[in-house]
Amino acid sequence: MREKLNEIEARFRALEEKIASPECYNDPEAVRKLSREQKLLEPVVSKYRELRRWEEQAESAEALLGGETDPELRALAREEAEECRARAEEAEQELRLLLLPRDPDDDKNVIVEIRGGAGGDEAALFAHSLFRMYSMYAERKRWKCEIDNLNETELGGIKEIVFRLEGDGAYARMKFESGVHRVQRVPDTETQGRIHTSTVTVAVLPETEEVDFQLDPADLKIDVFRSSGAGGQKVNKTSSAIRVTHLPTGMVVECQDERSQYKNKDRALSILRSRLYQIEKEKRDAAIAAERKSQVGTGMRNERIRTYNFPQGRVTDHRIGLTLYKIEAIMNGDLDELIDALRSAEQAEKLRGEKE
Repeated sequence: MREKLNEIEARFRALEEKIASPECYNDPEAVRKLSREQKLLEPVVSKYRELRRWEEQAESAEALLGGETDPELRALAREEAEECRARAEEAEQELRLLLLPRDPDDDKNVIVEIRGGAGGDEAALFAHSLFRMYSMYAERKRWKCEIDNLNETELGGIKEIVFRLEGDGAYARMKFESGVHRVQRVPDTETQGRIHTSTVTVAVLPETEEVDFQLDPADLKIDVFRSSGAGGQKVNKTSSAIRVTHLPTGMVVECQDERSQYKNKDRALSILRSRLYQIEKEKRDAAIAAERKSQVGTGMRNERIRTYNFPQGRVTDHRIGLTLYKIEAIMNGDLDELIDALRSAEQAEKLRGEKE
């Protein structure tokens, strides 16, 4: 591990020199690529330097311990050496986590698709609640949230919504949200106070660029139509909405949020590209990992990943058995505790895989 860390630190120093060199002044694209690589290496280099500092302090304390005769000073030196060694062990463990193979999509923006499942109007209302939750989480993270397509119900629910989140580490955190979300609560329309159970599906896709996945124009059927709102109400009078059909798979993507036909087409193609890329990614990951069993699951949409129980005020993530009694805060976008726990479980599973 030390040899690898030394190589990473050497690469980091080389990047610093390149970015500071006059040759980079007139090449913003080169600076952007170098800075991105530097940003990825910085946490590892910083933690490695911290590890070395603790080891050096421990060695100094141990050297003092060997030449000191005063009992009190020896006790202090021994205590300092033990503390520094413990800190060094912590830093080394954190480095092992940082050196685990990264998901190449972690730094990408995401496309999120939410659809009402079982439960009719109540499922659509909860789909709206989930969109609100994610948009509030995006505000906390200072991510940009843009709606690509929205299909509302007359009661204010959402049959389907497709939106994108743009910001640092969006996919790294949001990828754990893919799956079936179950809600247990008393609907506003329930007159006898009975608890209903409904489901909503969430799909989180890394936003894919053309260099990641190429679409063959011959495989596409593109239709133009007028945007419409809940109950068929016309949003605008121009035919700017776009429907793209991928003929080989039958996959259909609609985008009608933008007034520009060209922008809607670009967004629809981006969503289609991301969906197809995700399918290929899942096939590739399954082949590489041989259907590796992970505590955080596979993220497929047919998995029930989480239950929101409003009468008991709890949210339970079934993948890691975590229950939090803070449903109001979570529905207001306070998702970090859940997501951090899922990330930790994923890292622990990866560490076990490295040791096997």
